[in-house]
Amino acid sequence: MRNKSLIVIVVLSVIVIFQWVMLVRFWPRKPKVAIKMEVVPPKVEVVAKIAIVLDDWGYNLHNDDFLRYFNYPITISILPHLPYSTQIAYLAKKYNHQIILHLPMEPHERKEIRLEKEVIFTKMDEREIIRVVNDALKSVPFVSGINNHMGSKATEDERVMAILFKQLKKRKLFFLDSLVTPYSICERLAEQMHIRFAQRDIFLDNQADYKYIFGQLQSLIKKAKKKGIAVGVGHARQLTLQVIKDTAPELEKQGIELVFVS
Repeated sequence: MRNKSLIVIVVLSVIVIFQWVMLVRFWPRKPKVAIKMEVVPPKVEVVAKIAIVLDDWGYNLHNDDFLRYFNYPITISILPHLPYSTQIAYLAKKYNHQIILHLPMEPHERKEIRLEKEVIFTKMDEREIIRVVNDALKSVPFVSGINNHMGSKATEDERVMAILFKQLKKRKLFFLDSLVTPYSICERLAEQMHIRFAQRDIFLDNQADYKYIFGQLQSLIKKAKKKGIAVGVGHARQLTLQVIKDTAPELEKQGIELVFVS
């Protein structure tokens, strides 16, 4: 009786083991998924940097899409006291662009040019100049610095620029000289007064022509490669913005980094 029970146990064990083996062998398995290795392109070494400043924002909202969708560092220079000056500043801030004040200053050719509402004239005393600067800054929030709108006469006047630079120093703002006159005293004075300073290298869009603007941008790149960094100044015009949008993705491949002017 005992031997029969042992035989039954052995037989049952063999059956169970056989079924388990067959189950493991023939159970449907999930197909192996090929693991895709992401190929990371080699990082291009930065050989130069360019800062692009776009002047004359504030007249309208025609180019607000550029602010929303351009994902590279760009510096927006906004004129004060215009219908959309403050709104453009808030929009640029929201989309992480750098904002500077495009401060109207006296040109030599003042009779031939339509001037803005509030302009710094060389005949003004210190109190008047400070008032113009304060009012302009109230109109354009979030600024990191100031550049001159026109100003060929004002940027040659050491007294006027010293008054302005004192205000910049107090507010920890930098000055970008648009360099509209070869006799500008701004660089020398900024060094003396320890003001953070930059200077325009190339105007991008003196002609409303795609090929011309593209060529000016290439000249800016060449200059940047020679000295490490260069500043280009253009305007809030659709053609200029289109050239910048078309060119920006290719800059990285050349080792050119777009940076804020600061």
